[in-house]
Amino acid sequence: MRIGIDLGGTKIEGILLDDQGSEKARHKIATPAGDYAGTIQAITDLVAILEQLSNLKHNETPVGIGIPGTVSPATSLIKNANSTCLIGQDMNRDLAKALKRPVRLANDANCFTVSEATDGAGAGANLVFGVILGTGVGGCLAIKGKAIKGINGITGEWGHNPLPWATDDERPGPQCYCGLKGCIETFLSGPGLAADYERESNQVCKASELVKLGSHASKAALNRYENRLARALASVINILDPDIIVLGGGLSNISQLYESIPSLWDQWVFSDHVDTRLSENIHGASSGVRGAAWLN
Repeated sequence: MRIGIDLGGTKIEGILLDDQGSEKARHKIATPAGDYAGTIQAITDLVAILEQLSNLKHNETPVGIGIPGTVSPATSLIKNANSTCLIGQDMNRDLAKALKRPVRLANDANCFTVSEATDGAGAGANLVFGVILGTGVGGCLAIKGKAIKGINGITGEWGHNPLPWATDDERPGPQCYCGLKGCIETFLSGPGLAADYERESNQVCKASELVKLGSHASKAALNRYENRLARALASVINILDPDIIVLGGGLSNISQLYESIPSLWDQWVFSDHVDTRLSENIHGASSGVRGAAWLN
């Protein structure tokens, strides 16, 4: 048995798998926003719920946790987390103490990508780039199913590059929590899309509701989003030349992206023809939590 936890900006999802990968229990709770101690407690409670649901007594069941950041190789503390209350915390130590067992942490995009590269949309592909479009924007490069971490632990962090081929009205760009302006994340995350719509329309709407809204302003916001996503992914293709790019996170559910983006990105990709595929994930919201479960 193994337990996977996917720590998101708004929810924490947990899953318990047997050794063959069959799901035995699943549960989801809200993330205590901005509360580090509350987050540790929530994860602890969620693990207990999963064990209760499966009638599994506490027996050192391994726990893998996908986080919206990464563990610094230099300090072993959390860095680069859009859930900023995690930054600078020794989360590995604190969770191991709370859960009374070893845990393994990994970037949530790494968990997602390994899951999709193993038996999801990217199965069989040599080079898979996994993308998270949610509360934040993350990414991971997987080669032959294995996540590449990099010497600084930041491989795939495309969300904190500047938006490529920016227009005058996109510069310097919105302020990012990382301290810079104009990061891809500030445009392509869920909050980024919602903020763009509000700036142009003076109306408030959740990013997930824009497609259903169907107004002129919402369609214009989605058109801007598609153009920016195409530019951002074209820059990834120019550097990595992946076989497939797999989208995850809440905004990956926008079905029109899978037709519109490949029709747009050709103009920025440095090639006469683009064979890179753009695909929706196979395992849906389960990809990240499944990948976390297989960390141990």
